[in-house]
Amino acid sequence: MSPRIAIEVDELTKEFPGGVRALDGVSFTVDEGEVFGYLGRNGAGKSTTVRILTTLLRPTSGTARVLGHDVSSDGGAVRKVFGAALQDAALDELMTGREHLEMAARLAGRSKAQSVARAAELLESFGLRAAADRIAAGYSGGMRRRLDVAMAMVRRPEVLFLDEPTTGLDPQGRRAVWDLVGDLRDTGSTVFLTTQYLAEADELSGRVAVVHDGRIAAIGSPQELKDRLGTTTVRIRVPDADEQRIRDAVAPNAVAPAADGWLEITVQGGEAAVPAVVGQLTGAGAQVDRLSIRAPSLEDVFVSLTGTQIESSPGGADHGKITAVRRGLGVPSGPGR
Repeated sequence: MSPRIAIEVDELTKEFPGGVRALDGVSFTVDEGEVFGYLGRNGAGKSTTVRILTTLLRPTSGTARVLGHDVSSDGGAVRKVFGAALQDAALDELMTGREHLEMAARLAGRSKAQSVARAAELLESFGLRAAADRIAAGYSGGMRRRLDVAMAMVRRPEVLFLDEPTTGLDPQGRRAVWDLVGDLRDTGSTVFLTTQYLAEADELSGRVAVVHDGRIAAIGSPQELKDRLGTTTVRIRVPDADEQRIRDAVAPNAVAPAADGWLEITVQGGEAAVPAVVGQLTGAGAQVDRLSIRAPSLEDVFVSLTGTQIESSPGGADHGKITAVRRGLGVPSGPGR
């Protein structure tokens, strides 16, 4: 039996005043019970897509449905079936975690007793019981995110939208949110996750859509996208005198310098082609001090599709974050935001 489609987007376009086209014919589907990663840099069109799917924006053209309800013509029905935690947590600094959740439950139509019970349940599930009666001003970034997502889960929504839920968090806070999304995935929730962190998309998503300048560049599971790239990186350390000999021996495979004196050979054809390259090196008489093999990463896929460089901050908090630095590769740039 085929899974039910939770989200269906067909040729979605959004143009803002001044001719800025944030989305340019975007199409995809999300299955019920799937964590769907929507991966792209800032300005790629991720938040615009979420705002349309949550009925906060109307599309210029195209259609979008959430559990069969059209976001433009049946917004009231759409709003009954989803929960959303957008980029900025909507918390009152002087309210406690418990008060936030009880208020959200009352607004969702629950009685006072039901609201108290649901708040207690969510505080336990989201690891916030110990901080339940502290005001939000004293919460860490990770705790604020967990509370925000807990509020979105008050009604037990069939679809949950998380728009860059870990942006600005330290590694500990990010890991807490990852654990939360993993738990939602394991219980069969449908999660639409926008992110600019490659490791986040790789670890949490069943499938990933790479969005670039308002267009979908590729869709597939992280492993499918890596396999589709069809390259493997061979890292070798050689004496300086052998570098040109190596370049000549393995041509037309690309050779590039890496950190700490290593060379990286990008081997077309995947791991199956590696033995032939090693044979070429040996046949050319190259003296190889060390050799290692690395399968394609999601970073390699993203760079090949978009020509966008990946930034890693020294502190590690932004490890794997997409930046807007071009390498002159991949699809043409467009005007998306």
